[in-house]
Amino acid sequence: MAKKYVEGEIIRRHFPNKSVVETEDGTRVVVKGGLPGQKVGVRITRNRKDNKKGKIVELLAPSPMEEAADCPHAAICGGCTYQSLSYEKESALKKAMIDDLYGRDVPYTPAPKEYQYRNKMEYTFGDAEKGGPLTLGLHHKKGFYDIVSTTGCLLVPEDMEAIRGAVEGYFRELNTPFYHRMKHEGTLRFLVVRHARATDSYLVNLVTSSDEVDEAAFVDFLRSLKLKGKVASIYRTITDDWADAIKPEEVRHLFGEEVIGEELLDLHFDIGPFSFFQPNPDTATLIYEKARTLAAEEKGVVFDLYSGTGTIGQVLAKAAKKVVGIEIVESAVEDANRSAARNGIDNARFIAGDVLEMIDTVDETCDLLVVDPPRDGIHPKAIGKLAALGARRILYISCNPVTQVRDIELLEREGYKVEHLEAVDQFPRTAHVEAIALIQKM
Repeated sequence: MAKKYVEGEIIRRHFPNKSVVETEDGTRVVVKGGLPGQKVGVRITRNRKDNKKGKIVELLAPSPMEEAADCPHAAICGGCTYQSLSYEKESALKKAMIDDLYGRDVPYTPAPKEYQYRNKMEYTFGDAEKGGPLTLGLHHKKGFYDIVSTTGCLLVPEDMEAIRGAVEGYFRELNTPFYHRMKHEGTLRFLVVRHARATDSYLVNLVTSSDEVDEAAFVDFLRSLKLKGKVASIYRTITDDWADAIKPEEVRHLFGEEVIGEELLDLHFDIGPFSFFQPNPDTATLIYEKARTLAAEEKGVVFDLYSGTGTIGQVLAKAAKKVVGIEIVESAVEDANRSAARNGIDNARFIAGDVLEMIDTVDETCDLLVVDPPRDGIHPKAIGKLAALGARRILYISCNPVTQVRDIELLEREGYKVEHLEAVDQFPRTAHVEAIALIQKM
């Protein structure tokens, strides 16, 4: 039996990317994507009385908010959400959704730049249509297995797009097959390109199956590209894992420096192929400045959990008695300790391991707890353990306000209260926002 099709208007949008469609008879359906005011056709996927969900299959009329998009791929590329809005309208919409999510008026800071801000992109090899030519780019909005060649992408530096386009053409000419996850065959999986603005250098990581690849020829090709910046580091990562994700089984450094160097707030940071580093250096600077202000020149001991390459820990180390950072990615910890030494910071140490396991190995008493977890947030079972550390204050930086709201509610049950909360648009033209909260022990 065919799934039911309905038409209606989007009357409301919820963070990060859900909308409510209302039909003529008052029926309401929750869908992914869409903008307030759009008239859409929806295929119902869940038809319960008080819980109807669907998928937008047709745009019947644009929203009055919309205008011509700057990007030619806006209608199909899954990399962006708000290309058809002015940045002012995007910011107003995000601000309203954040206020609704937290149930309060949240101060909101737009990004200094709406375009060419990203310092990292993870591109996927595939095809734009079944049996079509090799394509390297981002996933299609409506078809996860279809790949959009992002020629002219506005979110990245020109050199990054030039590298992507050149690599796509290079492997097309060689007729190198992309990896079919369902068939478990093929060679090319991902291309990760990272940029350090301070040195205008690029790190390129080609992710493939264990099939043979002429690595020397690939290095020569990348080094021959005419760019404004330079390709300073080249890696190949090999994985035969079935998952549609980068799970490195073997990492080969093929050329150049092992890391590229970035500067933030007069500090140097090393970025390797798997380092966590904020994807927008402009807003990262804003976030770390806000964090330093909220930390109020903490003179005690700071625990920096999920510390990545140690950025926030090093920013706070100048005032703190001591900083202890914990991060599960060993290469990121190596980068953090190397950066700290280079920056002359001798009161910060970063250790590798699972946060919840390693926290038991630290003898110091925590005065300020800094958490910057992945998108899933803090595991609910971990909240009590973190609260048991007894920190007077928790500085919680989040790339996913939805999970931060959940975690704040759990921390409030442990005797904490939000003293300050604000949001920064770390990801213009996308559905994402960064939030920072100062949480005080009551």
